[in-house]
Order: sequence, then C-alpha cells, then structure tokens
Amino acid sequence: TVYIPAILELSGAGAVSGTNFRDGMLLAIDEINAKGGILGRKIETPLLDTQSDAGISRAQVQKVLDNKPFVILGPVFSGSVLVDMLLTQQAEIPEVVGGEAAAITQKGNPYVFRTSFGQQFSMPKIANYMRDGVKAKTVGVLWVNNDFGKGGRDTFVKEMAARDIKVVADISTESGQADFSADVVKLKAANPDAVFVYVNEEESARFLREAKKQGLKTPLIGETTLLGQKVIDLAGDAANG
Repeated sequence: TVYIPAILELSGAGAVSGTNFRDGMLLAIDEINAKGGILGRKIETPLLDTQSDAGISRAQVQKVLDNKPFVILGPVFSGSVLVDMLLTQQAEIPEVVGGEAAAITQKGNPYVFRTSFGQQFSMPKIANYMRDGVKAKTVGVLWVNNDFGKGGRDTFVKEMAARDIKVVADISTESGQADFSADVVKLKAANPDAVFVYVNEEESARFLREAKKQGLKTPLIGETTLLGQKVIDLAGDAANG
C-alpha cells in the first residue's frame, strides 16, 4: 500500500472543518483505489484525531512520521499547521493542509500545500466586495481569537484601511464560544454598514441565531466558515437572507 495518513480535527471546535476535509478526501481516495490505486498500489489512510488541539496534532504527526508516510493530509486548523509544518519540513515529507492563515505561506516552507486560499488572497477579494458590492463606508469585524481568526482579522483590517473603510467595531471572540448576545449588542450599537464574520462554523451558526433574535439587520459578510452547509443546517431560519 501507499501510506498516506490523515491528521484532522475530528472532534473539538474544528470538527466541522475537519470532517468536511475528511469526507472529501475519502471520496477521492475511494475513487483512486477503485481504479487500481497509485501504480497498482492501494492508498492506506488511517485517520488520527487532533481534537482541535495543536499539541495533540503535533504528537500525531510525530507518531506517523515514524512510519515514513508518502505524504500527510491535514490538519485544517492554522494553529496546528504552524506547529506541525516544522516537523514535516525537517522530515522532508509533503503535507497537504486546510489552514488559511497568511503566516503559513510566509514561513516559506516548500513541503506545505494548501487546499484553500490563504488570507493574503481571500481578504482583498472580500474587501473589494465590501467596497464595490455593499458600498460600505463603515464595517464591524467579529473574529475568533486563534491563529486563523487573528490572521484574518489583521489582514482584513489592513485591506479596509487601504480602501478608506472605517472599522467601527473590532470584536474578539473565543473558540467554542456559546453566547454571542453581548457581541451582537456591540455591533448594533456601532451601527456599521456591514459586518465581516470570521469565526468557526459552529460559532457562526450561534452568532446567526443571536443576530436574528436581536433583530440585527446589517448585511453579514463571510467566507467558507460562514457560508458552509453545516452552518446553514445548524442556524436554520437564522441563515436566511
């Protein structure tokens, strides 16, 4: 077989992202194996759970490196990627990751490959939409306080300044946060033209439910962590509009 282990967020705050990555990956592997694998050898892909914890993710990478993998798939959380990539680079093993933090690319590691836009590419596109599509003059930003969220927030704020759009609410939240009532109150008080929502999927759904409950009418802008099917499923009617 060809040993290609997957180290993913199968539980914890990143489980929605990790299981999405897992499901797409397994579909592709099944298709490849059904056609005879790679040069006649089937792909063997054990799944290891990071529990959405960077320390556990690093330990799982160290564990699979002992078995000399062809490539490692995952993780998705940027904080875990930034820790793991040091090990895979040292071992000269390619790593295919889902992390979006701009810092991943800025490390210049030739063994890391993304499955998504980095923030240095996605944020200018979102900023242009804010300016040209929404015609926003002021914005609020709601972000999660981890490597993913902080990297996105910093890049987003920089892009807003370059377009003369004023950030009137800059709200940090925690991974796994359950209650967004105070955050919605702050956003309503700031009264921005639009809100950029950059938190994890489950938190996005909780925020949407609270925003509907409090009657927040401001346009809510986001990317995959706001617009994913799981968010829509969890948010229900609060995702409408």
